[in-house]
Amino acid sequence: MKTIAVIRGARGDEVQDLFEALVARWRPSARVAGVLAEGHGLADRACSAGYLRSIATGARFAIFQDLGAGSQECHLEGGGALGAAEAVKRDIAAGCDLVLLSKFGKLEASGQGLRGAFAAAIEAHVPLLTSVSRPFEAAWNEFAEPLSEFLPAHPAAIDNWWRSVRPAPH
Repeated sequence: MKTIAVIRGARGDEVQDLFEALVARWRPSARVAGVLAEGHGLADRACSAGYLRSIATGARFAIFQDLGAGSQECHLEGGGALGAAEAVKRDIAAGCDLVLLSKFGKLEASGQGLRGAFAAAIEAHVPLLTSVSRPFEAAWNEFAEPLSEFLPAHPAAIDNWWRSVRPAPH
C-alpha cells in the first residue's frame, strides 16, 4: 500500500465526520498531526468553507471571508489556511505517526493553502490521510500521484491502509 491515502466517494462533511471518528480512535496509540475542517455555522451563506482546526492543539484558523447573509459569492481566505499549514509543519517537525489534512482543494491546487503542510508530510516520509475535491484531482495527481492511492470512505478500508503504513510503536 502507498503512504498517502485519499478518501473519495462521500460528501465533504461526511469525510470530515469520518476523519473526526478515526482521529478519536487512533489518537490514544498514535501521534496524529494535521487539521480537520469545520463549518462556519452562519446561516444563509453560499460558501461552506469555515475553519481548519488543529488536531494537536485545537486551534482554529478561519478560511473564509464572510460576505454577509444572502451573498452568492464564496471567498476563501488563504491567510488562515497558511497559518494552519505552518502549525501542521511545526507538529510534523516535533514528531508524529500520521498527518491528516482535511482536503486538497482550490487553494492547494494553486500552490497555496495547506500545500506546504502536504509537502512537509511527504518530505518527512510520514503517512498522510486526506481527501481531494473532484475538480482538483488532476492537480493532486500532478502533485502526488505516484505516492498516493484512492480509498473509499469506509472505516474498514481506511483502517486496513493505516495498519499497513503505520510506523512501529515507539
